[in-house]
Amino acid sequence: MGGTSGAKKGKMTRILLADDQQVVRQALRWLIEREADLEVVGEASDGLEVLPMAERLKPDVLITDVAMPGLYGLEVTRRVRELTPGTGVVILSRYLNEWYVTEALRSGALGYVVRQSDSAELMRAIRMAARGRHYLGSPLNKDVIDVWMARAARRLPDPYETLTSREREILQLVAEGYSSTGIARRLAISARTAEAHRANTMRKLRLRNQAALIRYALSRGVLPPALPLPREARVRRGGRPRPPLSRPRRTPS
Repeated sequence: MGGTSGAKKGKMTRILLADDQQVVRQALRWLIEREADLEVVGEASDGLEVLPMAERLKPDVLITDVAMPGLYGLEVTRRVRELTPGTGVVILSRYLNEWYVTEALRSGALGYVVRQSDSAELMRAIRMAARGRHYLGSPLNKDVIDVWMARAARRLPDPYETLTSREREILQLVAEGYSSTGIARRLAISARTAEAHRANTMRKLRLRNQAALIRYALSRGVLPPALPLPREARVRRGGRPRPPLSRPRRTPS
């Protein structure tokens, strides 16, 4: 903690951190707990871990990355907003991209800050989210977001929206390389149930094999992109940056 810790008084803003990299969580905790009115009440390294923690802790703010194993950050955002409506979600992401930003806001995020931002922007986003207000870190601004959200509203329906919450979990775990047995262990269900959910997911998305599922997961942002996103998920022309290359995916144990 920093030198302001002794001055902590009154109601604290309680924060849950979700990032798969421990060094990032440690850095965020150090930055946050230097502030007199902010405290970290929990940490999660996996998207599936976030949901029970959020339901148990009921934090004022969740800070999450987009690229989370188990359950990616946009789906985490949607589920947390359903489980604990009083929790404001701030996305802290490397992706300054129209598709990711609009999907984050459509999923219920109140803040979106890119990792290249100054730490003061993250603190402002946290405090705004705790009050139920939106905050967009630079270089995002309301005019740009209004245009992006209007375009998002005109997109064709996505079959992803027809998936149940369990099927969305299955989609990501299959894309990450888990077998039905591995999925069953992760989700505490039977292998037969996991296989049935997997078959339903493939049917709803009209996918025939694992390669097609992985391509779909990349295009939908469920997996971090190693290649540019497909046309509907790319940034439009106008000089805005495209998503950078992701780090290599882990191989589940």
